[in-house]
Formats: sequence, structure tokens, C-alpha cells
Amino acid sequence: MPEKKFYITTPIYYVNDQPHLGHAYTTLLADVLARWHRQRKQKTFFLVGTDEHGIKISQAAKKANKSEKDFVDEKAKIFQSVWQGLNIKYDNFLRTSNLEHILAVQKAISYLKDKGFIYKDYYEGLYCSSCEQYKMADDLIDGKCPDHQKIPQVIKEESYFFKLSDFEKTIKEKISSNKVKIVPESRKQEILTFLKKGLKDISISRKNVQWGIPLPFDKEYTLYVWIDAFLNYLTGLGWQGIAGKKPAFFPPDLQLMGKDILRVHATIWLALLLALKLPLPKKFFVHGYFTIEGQKMSKTIGNVVLPEDLIKKFGVDGTRYLLLSSLSFGQDSDISWEKLTKKYNAELANNLGNLVARAITLNSGIKAKIIKTKIQNKNLEKLFEEIKIKEILEMIWEKISWANKYVEEKKLWELVKKNPKEGKKILSKLLSLIFEISKLIEPFMPKTSEKILQQLKTGQIDILFPRIK
Repeated sequence: MPEKKFYITTPIYYVNDQPHLGHAYTTLLADVLARWHRQRKQKTFFLVGTDEHGIKISQAAKKANKSEKDFVDEKAKIFQSVWQGLNIKYDNFLRTSNLEHILAVQKAISYLKDKGFIYKDYYEGLYCSSCEQYKMADDLIDGKCPDHQKIPQVIKEESYFFKLSDFEKTIKEKISSNKVKIVPESRKQEILTFLKKGLKDISISRKNVQWGIPLPFDKEYTLYVWIDAFLNYLTGLGWQGIAGKKPAFFPPDLQLMGKDILRVHATIWLALLLALKLPLPKKFFVHGYFTIEGQKMSKTIGNVVLPEDLIKKFGVDGTRYLLLSSLSFGQDSDISWEKLTKKYNAELANNLGNLVARAITLNSGIKAKIIKTKIQNKNLEKLFEEIKIKEILEMIWEKISWANKYVEEKKLWELVKKNPKEGKKILSKLLSLIFEISKLIEPFMPKTSEKILQQLKTGQIDILFPRIK
């Protein structure tokens, strides 16, 4: 049998702003899942990147008094730096301004034009420049884009269109039959409800946007940024734009995203693949959002929390744990500095950190045997498959809490003195459990896992998580 592979993607993030907690959560989630599959000796490819074309980038560059190229170079470095700071181990960082990506996209677009999937016509519609998407009237709330609270512009222009409507029936069938699985189920139903309204052909070119990929068949136009961005999932694997020729790791086994971009993935992305005669992704997972004390993060309100702010206070693995354990499956979560500090002290400093320090201290001079067992847990595998990350961490922390109670119930600090033989036996069981815990937390907190294993080996205590005020 061929060795099973695992290909996971995050969306490529728009570089008109700093990486925020939403970006960090999606990327951390992908990192954990990639590490888990690598642990299981599966060939794994984890793709990240930056979306660097379009009118928003031009506007942001102009505001910063920089050329678009200098602007995106600087921003891409910031994203790479933040991912490095969070200890994220991706296999490729794809930038849409890379020449290889641009040439592949132009080849693919030429193919679509030659096959009759692209045609020229006039378009009039409601365009939100912040989303870089045309909106339907029923998408709006009080006449405004619900995501950006802006009134869309009415734009009429000659444009090239992609025959999205040709793929409506196939897309419905693939999603309803779970050939392309969308989880949580509520998000799948949301898309199927949307598809009942029917799919219309979409405009895929912009005449007055210079910062983009020129259409190979009409250089007066640049390509709609979403089409450019979606093809990164192929070019990030080295695809050269040839229809019907898939890269080795394709299709994606799992694509992660927030709910705001599910619709375009479930329609435009799938239609592009069908038109290019390429296999479809196996699963989309749509995660929730973070709010701060009940409010959406906003520069205007001044409540934006950046990943580097968390790292500064809680450390790398502390930040990884706090973010990953805060969002339930597909649900939103409200956080605050107070809540995060309380969680850090209770679950990391007091629970995990205290357990390891006590056990290593009690073992000094006794040298109880550590039994290193291979972890085989069907329930754990099922939770990983279902992407229930918070629930996995809760299951691990139940073991940690049990171990701390076990120390108290057995009064182990007295037992090792009064009955060394029995104390050593119980301590062996405790240290073996800590070894198991260190392996379980490895995808989530790799440095902490490494430190625990080192302490078990040397007997030297190093405080894992100092308490924070």
C-alpha cells in the first residue's frame, strides 16, 4: 500500500495589516495537526503564505509612502517572524508576488480562457473594497457590508467573467454527499442553503488595479485577487499551472479557515479545480473567532491583542496553550488579559508545572524507573481526526489533575521516607505518567515537552511556567 500523506493549508493572509490572533490561531491549529501527523510517521506538507496583490495593498503601501513591492516584502517578513516566534514548523511559505506563482497562475488562466470558461461582458454590482468582493443585496445589513460596516460602491465596468454557474450542480453534489466535507455541520448547511439561491458567473478581472497579476490574454486587466490567492494551494506545492497535472501532495486533506471566507472556498475554489480537471479538497474546517471582553477586536476600539503581546507575557508555549485551549469546536470564544492570566496560572503554573517539579524533587536520590510506553489511544486519534483540539487538551489536563491528586492522596512526600520501597513503586508510576503526558503535549507545546523529558532524564528542575501576576 502507498504511504498515506497529509496535506494541510491555512488561508494565505492579506498583508495590509499585522498578524492578529485569528491568523495565529488558524496557523497554530495547522501546526499542531501537522506535528501530530508527522509523529505518526506520515508524509506531511503544511503550507502557509501571504496574499500580496489587490487594491487594499496599493492603498496601504501608498499610505506608508512605500512602493507595493517594498511594502509586501516588509509585511511578509513580519508574518514569517511571528510564525517563527510561535514555533510554527511549516513546509513552505508561499508569497503571491513570487514569479513562479505568477507564471503558473497566468498559464492556468490562459487554459480556462481557451476552454471557454472565461468570457468578456459588462458587470454592475455592489463592491466592498475592504473584502475585495462583490456583494449581493441580501448580504448587506442596513445597506452595509456586515464585516466592514461600509456601504459598498456601485461599480459598472467591462470585465472578464468566470463561468461559476457551470459548476453549481457538481458543487452541490460534492458538498451534500460529503465528498468535500465541511465541518462543523452547521457550516455545511449554511453553504447548501446559499447554493439553493444559485451560482452566478463572477467577474475575475480589474481594469484600474495595477498591483496584481496581468491577464495573459489582455494586459489592460489584472486578475481578481481571490483567484490569484486560491491557486496558491497548488503553486505552494510547485504546480506550474498545467491543467490535469496535480502535485504529489494534492489534494488538500484539510483546509482551515474562518467563517468569513468559507463561501468563496466552497464555490470559487471548488469550481476552479473542476475547471482545471484537478481533484477536490477532502475537508474544510471552519473555526470560530476570538472576542475581547464581548467585543470584536478593532483598532478603533483599541482592544486589539497581537500574538507577540501574548508571547511577551506568557512565553511561546504558554501562548500556544492559551490560544489552542480557548476555542471549542467551531465556536467563538471571549478572552481577556485577566482570563488568560488566571488560566495560565491555574493550568500551566499550578497544575502542569507543579506536578513536574514535585515529581522530580521527590525522585532525587531515589531514581525510580520510568516506563516509556508507546501511546496508542483510539479516543485521542478520533478527537484529532475530528479536530477537537480543546477537548484533547482537556483530556490531557484530566490526567495532570489526577496525578496531582494522586500525590496528595498517597502523601508521597511522606511515603518515600517512611516506606521507600512502596514510595519508589508509586513514584515510578507517577514519572511514567509524566513521560506519557510529555509525549501527548508535544504537538501543542513542543519546547515544554522537550524540557520535561530532559528533566526526567537529568533530575534537574527547571521551572516550566513561572507564576504571573
